Amino acid sequence: MILPLQMLFFEDLSVGLSETLTKTVDSSDVVGFAEVTGDRNPIHLSEHFAAKTPFGTRIAHGLYTASLISAVLGTRLPGPGAVYISQTLNFRAPVKIGDTVEVKVTVAELIAAKSRARLACTCTVGGETVLDGEAWVKVPSRNSGGRPLPHI
Repeated sequence: MILPLQMLFFEDLSVGLSETLTKTVDSSDVVGFAEVTGDRNPIHLSEHFAAKTPFGTRIAHGLYTASLISAVLGTRLPGPGAVYISQTLNFRAPVKIGDTVEVKVTVAELIAAKSRARLACTCTVGGETVLDGEAWVKVPSRNSGGRPLPHI
Protein backbone atom coordinates (compact mmCIF):
# COMPACT_ATOMS: atom_id res chain seq x y z
CA MET A 1 0.00 0.00 0.00
CA ILE A 2 2.88 2.41 -0.39
CA LEU A 3 1.56 5.44 -2.22
CA PRO A 4 4.00 7.48 -4.28
CA LEU A 5 4.23 11.02 -2.95
CA GLN A 6 2.40 13.76 -4.80
CA MET A 7 2.72 17.36 -3.69
CA LEU A 8 -0.19 19.56 -4.64
CA PHE A 9 -0.35 23.26 -3.88
CA PHE A 10 -3.62 25.02 -3.12
CA GLU A 11 -3.62 26.36 -6.69
CA ASP A 12 -3.52 22.78 -8.04
CA LEU A 13 -6.78 21.85 -6.31
CA SER A 14 -10.25 22.01 -7.82
CA VAL A 15 -13.64 20.91 -6.52
CA GLY A 16 -14.20 17.32 -7.61
CA LEU A 17 -10.51 16.35 -7.72
CA SER A 18 -10.09 12.99 -5.99
CA GLU A 19 -7.59 10.31 -5.05
CA THR A 20 -8.14 6.72 -3.97
CA LEU A 21 -6.23 4.11 -2.03
CA THR A 22 -7.04 0.42 -1.81
CA LYS A 23 -5.86 -1.67 1.15
CA THR A 24 -6.63 -5.24 2.16
CA VAL A 25 -6.73 -5.41 5.95
CA ASP A 26 -4.38 -8.06 7.29
CA SER A 27 -4.38 -9.53 10.80
CA SER A 28 -0.89 -8.11 11.34
CA ASP A 29 -2.21 -4.60 10.56
CA VAL A 30 -4.81 -4.92 13.31
CA VAL A 31 -2.36 -6.43 15.81
CA GLY A 32 0.18 -3.69 15.02
CA PHE A 33 -2.45 -0.98 15.42
CA ALA A 34 -3.42 -2.46 18.80
CA GLU A 35 0.23 -2.43 19.90
CA VAL A 36 0.76 1.19 18.81
CA THR A 37 -2.45 2.56 20.33
CA GLY A 38 -2.87 0.28 23.34
CA ASP A 39 -6.43 -0.56 22.24
CA ARG A 40 -6.39 -4.29 22.90
CA ASN A 41 -10.15 -4.80 22.81
CA PRO A 42 -10.54 -8.55 22.17
CA ILE A 43 -13.05 -7.91 19.38
CA HIS A 44 -9.99 -6.91 17.33
CA LEU A 45 -7.55 -9.55 18.58
CA SER A 46 -9.39 -12.69 19.69
CA GLU A 47 -11.31 -14.80 17.18
CA HIS A 48 -12.84 -16.75 20.09
CA PHE A 49 -14.18 -13.56 21.72
CA ALA A 50 -15.24 -11.96 18.42
CA ALA A 51 -17.18 -15.07 17.36
CA LYS A 52 -19.61 -14.38 20.22
CA THR A 53 -20.30 -10.79 19.11
CA PRO A 54 -22.88 -9.64 16.56
CA PHE A 55 -20.06 -9.40 13.99
CA GLY A 56 -19.17 -13.09 14.35
CA THR A 57 -15.49 -12.48 13.65
CA ARG A 58 -12.64 -10.10 14.40
CA ILE A 59 -12.98 -6.56 13.12
CA ALA A 60 -10.44 -3.81 12.50
CA HIS A 61 -10.33 -0.80 14.79
CA GLY A 62 -12.51 1.99 13.41
CA LEU A 63 -9.62 4.40 13.75
CA TYR A 64 -7.39 2.04 11.77
CA THR A 65 -9.77 2.45 8.85
CA ALA A 66 -9.85 6.21 9.45
CA SER A 67 -6.05 6.28 9.43
CA LEU A 68 -6.16 5.18 5.80
CA ILE A 69 -7.76 8.56 5.06
CA SER A 70 -4.74 10.19 6.68
CA ALA A 71 -2.50 8.18 4.34
CA VAL A 72 -4.23 9.73 1.32
CA LEU A 73 -4.09 13.25 2.77
CA GLY A 74 -0.44 13.02 3.72
CA THR A 75 0.85 11.43 0.54
CA ARG A 76 -1.45 12.27 -2.40
CA LEU A 77 -4.24 14.79 -1.84
CA PRO A 78 -2.95 17.32 -1.04
CA GLY A 79 0.23 15.54 0.06
CA PRO A 80 3.33 16.48 2.07
CA GLY A 81 3.16 19.88 3.75
CA ALA A 82 -0.60 19.88 4.23
CA VAL A 83 -1.77 20.42 7.79
CA TYR A 84 -4.72 18.40 9.11
CA ILE A 85 -7.15 20.77 10.85
CA SER A 86 -10.11 18.51 11.61
CA GLN A 87 -11.82 15.28 10.68
CA THR A 88 -15.37 14.04 11.21
CA LEU A 89 -16.00 10.30 11.14
CA ASN A 90 -19.19 8.30 10.79
CA PHE A 91 -18.69 4.57 11.32
CA ARG A 92 -21.31 2.82 9.17
CA ALA A 93 -20.27 -0.85 9.14
CA PRO A 94 -17.47 -3.07 10.44
CA VAL A 95 -14.29 -3.83 8.52
CA LYS A 96 -13.26 -7.46 8.92
CA ILE A 97 -9.85 -9.04 8.62
CA GLY A 98 -9.32 -9.77 4.92
CA ASP A 99 -11.67 -7.02 3.69
CA THR A 100 -10.37 -4.75 0.97
CA VAL A 101 -11.06 -1.13 1.84
CA GLU A 102 -11.25 1.50 -0.88
CA VAL A 103 -10.60 5.00 0.45
CA LYS A 104 -11.72 7.94 -1.66
CA VAL A 105 -10.91 11.55 -0.82
CA THR A 106 -12.54 14.27 -2.92
CA VAL A 107 -12.14 18.05 -2.82
CA ALA A 108 -15.56 19.39 -1.80
CA GLU A 109 -14.81 23.07 -1.09
CA LEU A 110 -11.91 25.50 -1.37
CA ILE A 111 -11.41 28.64 0.71
CA ALA A 112 -8.73 30.66 -1.06
CA ALA A 113 -8.42 33.36 1.61
CA LYS A 114 -7.17 30.80 4.13
CA SER A 115 -5.70 28.20 1.73
CA ARG A 116 -8.06 25.62 3.19
CA ALA A 117 -9.76 22.67 1.58
CA ARG A 118 -12.75 20.66 2.75
CA LEU A 119 -12.40 17.06 1.64
CA ALA A 120 -15.16 14.46 1.49
CA CYS A 121 -13.83 11.12 2.73
CA THR A 122 -15.43 7.74 2.09
CA CYS A 123 -14.25 4.20 2.85
CA THR A 124 -16.06 1.31 1.20
CA VAL A 125 -15.84 -2.47 1.25
CA GLY A 126 -17.43 -4.25 -1.70
CA GLY A 127 -19.34 -1.10 -2.60
CA GLU A 128 -20.79 -0.67 0.92
CA THR A 129 -19.84 2.47 2.82
CA VAL A 130 -18.13 1.50 6.07
CA LEU A 131 -16.94 4.97 7.07
CA ASP A 132 -17.50 8.50 5.82
CA GLY A 133 -16.88 12.04 6.94
CA GLU A 134 -15.00 15.15 5.99
CA ALA A 135 -11.59 16.61 6.63
CA TRP A 136 -10.35 20.19 6.65
CA VAL A 137 -6.74 20.77 5.67
CA LYS A 138 -4.55 23.82 5.26
CA VAL A 139 -2.70 23.54 1.96
CA PRO A 140 0.47 25.46 1.14
CA SER A 141 0.16 27.84 -1.78
CA ARG A 142 2.83 28.32 -4.43
CA ASN A 143 3.38 31.88 -3.23
CA SER A 144 3.73 31.05 0.47
CA GLY A 145 7.13 29.39 0.01
CA GLY A 146 8.84 27.45 2.72
CA ARG A 147 7.38 24.08 1.77
CA PRO A 148 10.13 21.52 2.13
CA LEU A 149 10.62 18.91 -0.54
CA PRO A 150 10.46 15.35 0.80
CA HIS A 151 13.62 13.26 0.54
CA ILE A 152 12.09 9.81 0.81
